[in-house]
Amino acid sequence: MSRLLIGSLVGGLLIFLWQFMSWSMLNVHKAEFKYTENQEAIITALNENLSEDGGYFIPMPAPDASKEEMEAVHTDAQGKPWAHINYHASYDVNMPMNMIRGYLVDVVAVFLLCWILMHFKELDMKTTVLSAMAVGVIGYLVISYTNAVWFEVNTIGHLIDNIVQWGLCGVWLGWWLNR
Repeated sequence: MSRLLIGSLVGGLLIFLWQFMSWSMLNVHKAEFKYTENQEAIITALNENLSEDGGYFIPMPAPDASKEEMEAVHTDAQGKPWAHINYHASYDVNMPMNMIRGYLVDVVAVFLLCWILMHFKELDMKTTVLSAMAVGVIGYLVISYTNAVWFEVNTIGHLIDNIVQWGLCGVWLGWWLNR
């Protein structure tokens, strides 16, 4: 049990530290967010036109639209601008709580990986590292890349993150679980 817990706590910390460096010092995700000089006008327009926090896809048919109305919205939208918006009426960042939640999620993810790895009949460094990296690539493909397909966003930073953080975790677990 201690192998599972210590493996999860340290592995989660390695992933958390990589995520911190990736989003701050290394700026791996810089291609995902663009600056506009019009940000004040855009925020004002959003604040005046959106009634609640949430994700918005514009243009979007009304929730009660008929099939014909939905098709009309999609037909009319062809070749015109569109937007995917995450809107919040108030900028209230609770960095300590966000970091705690981030670390706990990382620990749970590594716990699940450890649990799977500990059920392998034979486990060596290579199998552990490749299995951990496979988890990262699977996560990238079914979440980040799938979103990129539909919303046309840059996800190279997420691919780098998933390979590096799960590779680091795999090296740790390869040593720890095979001692």
